Amino acid sequence: MSDTTHHIVPYRTYALILLLLLVLTSTSVAVTQIELTRWATIVALLLASTKSAIVLAIFMHLKFDQTVYKVMAIFVVLVITAVIILTFLDYGFR
Repeated sequence: MSDTTHHIVPYRTYALILLLLLVLTSTSVAVTQIELTRWATIVALLLASTKSAIVLAIFMHLKFDQTVYKVMAIFVVLVITAVIILTFLDYGFR
């Protein structure tokens, strides 16, 4: 079959990541209370991207997976980014 090794992540790491995700979530909620006009969307997307990268790396164990899975995940993120950028460009030039 496959020669895979299991990575055991300590509970302390999961607890710290949980706290970090809660801080980032409360930050994104706090940002919605501030009047940032057009920057609010960019800040919200950056915070959401950071949180999803943390979840992908730690909770989904992408950090410990083979390189092919990392490349596929990066490709998917680039495609989603391109779609979002094209959507905002279409919306901006209407």
